[in-house]
Amino acid sequence: MRSILPVGDITESIPDEEADIAVLEEPEHLTWYHHGKKWKTKFWRVIGVVHTNYLEYVRREKNGELIAFFVKYASSWVTRIYCHKVIRLSGATQNFPRSIICNVHGVNPRFLDVGKVKLGQLQREEPAFTKGAYYIGKMVWSKGYRELLQLLSKHQDKLSGLKVDLYGNGEDSEQVQQAAKKLSLPVGVYPGRDHADPLFHDYKVFLNPSTTDVVCTTTAEALAMGKIVICANHPSNEFFKQFPNCHIYNSGDEFVKLTVKALTEDPAPLTDDLRHKLSWEAATERFVAAAELNQVVSEEIPPSSSKPFASTSLKSRKPRSVEEVSASLHQTISGIEAARRAFGAIPKTLQPDEQQCKELEWVIPERKRGSGG
Repeated sequence: MRSILPVGDITESIPDEEADIAVLEEPEHLTWYHHGKKWKTKFWRVIGVVHTNYLEYVRREKNGELIAFFVKYASSWVTRIYCHKVIRLSGATQNFPRSIICNVHGVNPRFLDVGKVKLGQLQREEPAFTKGAYYIGKMVWSKGYRELLQLLSKHQDKLSGLKVDLYGNGEDSEQVQQAAKKLSLPVGVYPGRDHADPLFHDYKVFLNPSTTDVVCTTTAEALAMGKIVICANHPSNEFFKQFPNCHIYNSGDEFVKLTVKALTEDPAPLTDDLRHKLSWEAATERFVAAAELNQVVSEEIPPSSSKPFASTSLKSRKPRSVEEVSASLHQTISGIEAARRAFGAIPKTLQPDEQQCKELEWVIPERKRGSGG
């Protein structure tokens, strides 16, 4: 599955008196094989943030359409029974019950600082961008490398003189290098680096044709650094359309036109308002509003309570009988090793073994002592 999946029940690590609000990054991912205390029972409020388009990835695998059918309904099921509210970073994800589309992610302040430096250089009419185009991302075909190399191959006659540098690590690195060598355009393929590395500061144009992302982090970082971004007209890029330096293409010809134009002009200055929208402060404001936390707290929590979340956890919430039964069914299935393995779970991940407990400094349960792991 090429994914990191949880082992054991993480809720055991959180004291009940501190279990107020849980934010599940990738709620479907975290709950597919969850076996333990129900999230809605443990926490007063559970917010899921969906930021991976699993259906798009699955469709690219063998028997992809069939697997995607089951993944779609399994993901919808677990998010419904375990989350009060689901936030989708963009319309590129599947639809979920009780969900809203809102980009609640921001960028590291380092990228915004780079953008301020570049803006100052442009205002002083100093050379701010001395390099051309690049792309950075995990080097697997599904992360946009196939689309980018196809565009470059099909239109290399119109892009003569263009030099593109690719940075990334991944299982398809060798194949990407071989494909790049077949082009007449100079395409450099290099190991991955942190996007904040000074190596990237002087690039002017960020090319990102990926259509598997939900909201591309590197696109946001490139815009924060004051670069011009060329990306596909796709739901994952909807948030970025408000930025003057984000240029959207609908066809290969438009990709060529926008890329050539971007290399001959300076990026538009990033206003304070747009810079703020890329920050984590703005992302947090959007998150609080989308999760309806202020509204829920004011409606359900008595103002006189000194510890409102834990004390009113279940008293103020009416049980949903169908969902409770459904959650119990999932809890039963997820506790059977044979059933877990049948649905794709890694063997022996129901409980952490003794070595994992030691590494995480967890107390080794009595049932494990002397069991040999």
